[in-house]
Amino acid sequence: MEQLKGISIFVEAVEAGGFSAAAERLHLTRSAVGKTIARLEQRLGVRLFNRTTRMQSLTEEGRFFYERCLRAVEEIRLGEAMLESGRRDVRGRLRISMPVLFGRHCIAPILARLLDEHPNLELDLSFNDRIVDLLEDGFDLVIRNGPLKDNPDLMARAIARQRMTVCASPAYLEKHGAPQTVFDIPQHEGIVYRRGDDDKGWIFPTATDPRRRMPPKARLRLDDLASISDAAVAGRGLAWLPCWLVREEVLAGRLIQVLKQEPANVFDAHAVWLRSPVMLPKVRLAIDTLAAGLPAMMG
Repeated sequence: MEQLKGISIFVEAVEAGGFSAAAERLHLTRSAVGKTIARLEQRLGVRLFNRTTRMQSLTEEGRFFYERCLRAVEEIRLGEAMLESGRRDVRGRLRISMPVLFGRHCIAPILARLLDEHPNLELDLSFNDRIVDLLEDGFDLVIRNGPLKDNPDLMARAIARQRMTVCASPAYLEKHGAPQTVFDIPQHEGIVYRRGDDDKGWIFPTATDPRRRMPPKARLRLDDLASISDAAVAGRGLAWLPCWLVREEVLAGRLIQVLKQEPANVFDAHAVWLRSPVMLPKVRLAIDTLAAGLPAMMG
């Protein structure tokens, strides 16, 4: 059993990218992980990791050993999953990564309610806008917005449809007037979301051009959607934002939706998980709960 424990900690250290990250996942100290790996190396008579003060990397022998160990660990995980799928209760830790604002406003409130219904369930929620790797980063489930790339190792399910809207403050509209069609947008100040070079314009799809873009004047560019909403409330210009993000501001009258007669850009949010013969009950529960609860929050 001690040998199996050492192997499982070794695999976790490889998948987590280092001893510290593995210790955090396993709820151990970094020292305990390091000592376990050292005992495993001593028993095998090889060095599995190259160590520096800042990082650890696999040796050639370590890579060879990891490939063999992973097969065994995956079989154990599959066996656990098959046993767990026969249980009525949902238990264990569920690690989910999600976009920051969408997660904070929409995903987390729905999932948190599961803790009241399932006392043996633990939620570990990570808010991050980068594209994570489920296997390397150790997540059971990730939430991604927009179209997905084909990946034979992953499964996905659409859990919500998000609609974009153009809005502005009453003060801005009183001073500049409201755009009547999308072709009026280039004459208006726009608060533009920018990530890299993706600020080519707001999308208003048509039957012949589903990616039709209409760029506003863009003297203010921000890489945070909440800040764009704040700037719009302050009267800095038109904003193109998800309906769920501005719902409260619209209801309070701090923002007014315009161009509601124009076709809106709509995109899917997906739950994504690693392909497996058996889906863990806790993963299925999270996906089904989000698919049932999110549509009412999309606005």
